[in-house]
Amino acid sequence: MYWAKVLKHNQHKTNIINISFYAFHLVNIYTFVNMKITQTIQACEKCVFRNLLFDSLNPQEFRLVNSARSEKAFSKGETIKKEGDPFTSFLYLRTGLVKLYKTDQTGKDHILSINKPGDFVSLLHLFSNETYQYSIAALEETHVCEVGLDAIYQLVQTNGKFAINVIRRMGLIADEVISSRFTKAQLQIRGKVASILIYLSNQVYHDMKFKLPVTRREMAELIAMSTENVIRTLSEFKNDGILQFEGKEVEILDYPRLVSISKIG
Repeated sequence: MYWAKVLKHNQHKTNIINISFYAFHLVNIYTFVNMKITQTIQACEKCVFRNLLFDSLNPQEFRLVNSARSEKAFSKGETIKKEGDPFTSFLYLRTGLVKLYKTDQTGKDHILSINKPGDFVSLLHLFSNETYQYSIAALEETHVCEVGLDAIYQLVQTNGKFAINVIRRMGLIADEVISSRFTKAQLQIRGKVASILIYLSNQVYHDMKFKLPVTRREMAELIAMSTENVIRTLSEFKNDGILQFEGKEVEILDYPRLVSISKIG
């Protein structure tokens, strides 16, 4: 009887250990699935985005960048960088869609921009800040490349053409930010919502029909309007025959009219 109790007690402990072991690995598997290390590009010379910034590099410099590079995949809703994180790498978007946003003292998010593949979402930080001044989150399945800052700084010091490309690209981003802010400031709610839809159609999906990657609340955060106003404006566009909704998909039925609204609001 004594040994039967001992065996039963040991079996119970073994079951607890096994459950803990499997739970631990399930957590790790979940984390790995959400943020995956990938290796879809064997060398930077073969990247389709090399001409955006890296086209002036020689083979040795490409090897330097490639050795300092890592690829990562993020699931929809996953945070890529958090405001206040150390700025230790140069980040650019290969596939997917991300939002850049800041969180105020009340915990409310304010979306600064929505960025598409080919965008260098951390370029403006390159020479200015040691920490991220905004957060970056995936709006859909997203792949990014990160290149260590030491490699980038070395190229800036030794390759004049690369340095000029970096400065030129920074200038273009700054111009785009200023232009976008100014344009949106002149528009009413209808023009602002129309501008978002035109951007998604022309710059991101290249189609008149696409799945909205942002919620109504996120659209409101992007244009600094209330969620209720965004919902009402989308309903007006639908009633006016400009848009058609099917679940989370939106189809632009009257593109010229939507463009006109995006310009005069």
